[in-house]
Amino acid sequence: MDDFSSPPSPDTTSPEGPAGNDADPGSDAVLRLVVPKLVEELTDGIAIARVSAEDAPLLYVNKAFERLTGYGRHEALGQDCRYLQGDERDQPEVARIRAAFKAGEPLDVTLRNYRKDGSPFWNSLSLRPIAIDGEPFYLGILRDVSAVRQTEIALDRTAHFDTATGCLNRQSFIVNFERRLIAHTGPALIVKLDIIGFHDINAGYGFDIGDALLRETGRRLQATGAALVARMGANEFALAFELADEAGAQFMVNLVSAALTDDFVIPGANVALRFAIGYAIGEPGGSTISLVRNAGTALQAAKTDPLSGPRKFRRADQEEARHRVRMTGELKTAIANDEFLYHFQPQIDLTTGDWVGAEALIRWNHPLFGCQPPGRFIEAAERTGLLLELGERGLTAVAAFARRINAQRERPLRFSVNVSATEFLHRDMAELLDRVLRETGADPAWLTLEITESLFLNDTPGVLGAFRRLRDLGVGLAIDDFGTGYSSLRLLETFPVTEIKIDRSFIGELAASPSKMVIVRAIIELGRALGLAVVAEGVETEGQRTLLAGMGCSIAQGYLFSRPVDAESFVSALGRASQPPADDSAP
Repeated sequence: MDDFSSPPSPDTTSPEGPAGNDADPGSDAVLRLVVPKLVEELTDGIAIARVSAEDAPLLYVNKAFERLTGYGRHEALGQDCRYLQGDERDQPEVARIRAAFKAGEPLDVTLRNYRKDGSPFWNSLSLRPIAIDGEPFYLGILRDVSAVRQTEIALDRTAHFDTATGCLNRQSFIVNFERRLIAHTGPALIVKLDIIGFHDINAGYGFDIGDALLRETGRRLQATGAALVARMGANEFALAFELADEAGAQFMVNLVSAALTDDFVIPGANVALRFAIGYAIGEPGGSTISLVRNAGTALQAAKTDPLSGPRKFRRADQEEARHRVRMTGELKTAIANDEFLYHFQPQIDLTTGDWVGAEALIRWNHPLFGCQPPGRFIEAAERTGLLLELGERGLTAVAAFARRINAQRERPLRFSVNVSATEFLHRDMAELLDRVLRETGADPAWLTLEITESLFLNDTPGVLGAFRRLRDLGVGLAIDDFGTGYSSLRLLETFPVTEIKIDRSFIGELAASPSKMVIVRAIIELGRALGLAVVAEGVETEGQRTLLAGMGCSIAQGYLFSRPVDAESFVSALGRASQPPADDSAP
């Protein structure tokens, strides 16, 4: 076997040579002298294997390979090139490598390798077939991508699990429960619960104690044997049980209640927590969302009288039905009377302090109850089919306002608008935006559509096409509340998004939570690497602003800068923000 002490030189025996007919005869000698030295000094590991021999032995490795793997050249040469996988040769990527060798094809993979000292690292491996004197070889380029891979793993875990408790997050709970419900032949039970007075616990004991109590709550709930356990919100949990028959529901509910009865003893506190519990039972083939919602309705009823114990969902709750009917009628009238308006919350460049945009937040100017936030009516509008008309009117209003604001501005503001999955799935959003832009005369670069992560779970043909057509128009696309739902890295690769919005739940506890600090930093670095704008929501303190700016976050919004204000107040505030500071040196 030949022992390559340096990489094979390029083929310079062609009559024309590497530089053509006029090549300097001395260039061949220069190449033979310089190329091996260059390969030796590369920062990426280089390895050459002879694939014609059994086990494809390594014939050459450079210095970077030695540094990366810990194996000296004398230890690596002649080795089976797969020895770096250690005992993990069942990785799917290993089979792909064997297939590439057999077919003589190039391949790029990332797989787990092991150094000489046994420590693992993630290896980005590029394999390229080469021929030397007619004999087949493979050139391998190795790079340690452990830091990037760990970030991907952390973000992917964040997409499915709650970071504080290790339980599933809301979206993963619903997706997994739906899969199990389809396969299960018996009834199912959903139990939802809230920690009563949890805000006071955080205020009185601090967020560290609050997080510890949440973790212990999650641990106790997981010990009940539930099929699924999730943290659904700040202090709300849900459990799913697969029952043999409906009679077993009460036993499971009692089991959950008993698991939470004892005092919570954690470092720094001994707390007797109280819980409101609601539950609902669903038959095979029933609606997952309806069952989860019914358990939530029962939980809301339990909160009004927590001393009465767990509350079962009651279908005879006609007050809720009357409320829905009344809300439907009021929404129709409100749309006809043009009672909806937008408040605007500025978005600030953390480097310069300049206003660079604003989020448009819909409000209902109710004639009796005054200004109502979207949480009071959006669900009803979606349920009754009125959301499409409401959304079209809103987009038109925001586009017209953007044109008004930007008409005389040298640096235009970008206005973001929340758009629901319902609107994307039931209309041609690109056609609608094109019409709105033509009617209002607004520049598409002035608008960004904020989309929740749930939309990316939908595989309906046309959604990705709609995204691409919107980008072709020049409209921006933002992932709202990134990190709280199905934050798969695949969506950043597949969908042509332009912006990531970090959810306020990460920002509020940023200074007190090392885990949230790691996640926020990872999101910012990921956005920068992908060329995406990153906007932090819910910034309320100078400390949060300083931390975010130090991590490289470019844009933020929150009460620190301004609450959402009506259009005229926004115009006035923008005027003040745009004025140059007073010259204190003037007489």
